[in-house]
Amino acid sequence: MPPIMHANRLHLLLPFALPTAADAPSELHSLRAPALDKLLARATLVERVAGEDFQRTLPHERWVARQFGALADAAASSAADEAPLAPYMMLADGADPGEAVWACVEPVHLRVAHDHLILLDPASLELQDEEAFALFDIARPLVEELGIRIEAPRPGRWYVSGEALGSLAGASPLRASGRSVEIWLPHDARTGQRSRAWMKLQNEVQMAWFEHPINEAREARGLPAINSLWLHAQGARQSVRSPFARVFSNAAATRGLALAAGVAASAPPSSYERLPAAANPAAAGLAGGGATLVELEAFAAPFIAQDWPGWSHALTELEQAWFAPALAALEGGDIGSLVLTLCGDTASVTLAAGRGDLRRFWRRRVLASLFE
Repeated sequence: MPPIMHANRLHLLLPFALPTAADAPSELHSLRAPALDKLLARATLVERVAGEDFQRTLPHERWVARQFGALADAAASSAADEAPLAPYMMLADGADPGEAVWACVEPVHLRVAHDHLILLDPASLELQDEEAFALFDIARPLVEELGIRIEAPRPGRWYVSGEALGSLAGASPLRASGRSVEIWLPHDARTGQRSRAWMKLQNEVQMAWFEHPINEAREARGLPAINSLWLHAQGARQSVRSPFARVFSNAAATRGLALAAGVAASAPPSSYERLPAAANPAAAGLAGGGATLVELEAFAAPFIAQDWPGWSHALTELEQAWFAPALAALEGGDIGSLVLTLCGDTASVTLAAGRGDLRRFWRRRVLASLFE
């Protein structure tokens, strides 16, 4: 008797897969990715969550937090300002957050542009581990002098905790990247006022790093100076549960939520065919139980940089590595359902397709119709 595989669900989370209709150039509106096109056309709309222009977290962050129970339901999360992800990121980075309130802090570059400052994407800074640790050693006594605890389980991602910080609402770095930082700087979550404690800490660190030999050497190599700190994701760890049996992601928040829920998490493989056998029943010849979440971040860098040829190239690569083979597995009955959650700058859309949905040829939906 053949194995029953229809309980298997593969869920692909795609951050930055939905540009705004206004930003996307005309060629993006006519892109063709046959497997993705078929999936989008035939799938059933499960959920559409509309965000707000000035939300401080990203839709995929809120979606993940909600799936694991770290954030309220869809209606509440669409208005929520902050997903308390720092303690889970800390857990993924190998440290124990305990019950304390933590915020994530990242060394960044703020670029001067006319009358405002612009945050560069931290991933574009090419910050070396030894540079990050050296900058941390400079910042640490200044932070601790204010009665704030600071940990650096990873070179370029640090964590702070202390009553002096108060309750802060900060924006995700990729939410603010490429924009004037004025409205995205941390403020008191209760009063809405700019946090003086954080401003004092930030200013002292900026002064200590100004014209430091590390930054002089970076600028000599044509790289941006590391001239500021960025705080976000403050919160305390709480009890979470996972709707997924397996999680594949490079995102610290996603991995940390999985670990907190008792689910092993690892980096996603390069393609659907390389999923481990338990997550890819077609590779094993039998069904694996439960659902598998795979977070694919190929769209992130070109989206942030508004590099639309690069974004189109990422779509082509995902089509070949993931959408086409996953569609074939769905058509062959190797997986029971395929779910796609596509996210943009403020909103997200989730669509689900079973094998029977693929026969509904009268359904029509194109990727461009989902653009924000």
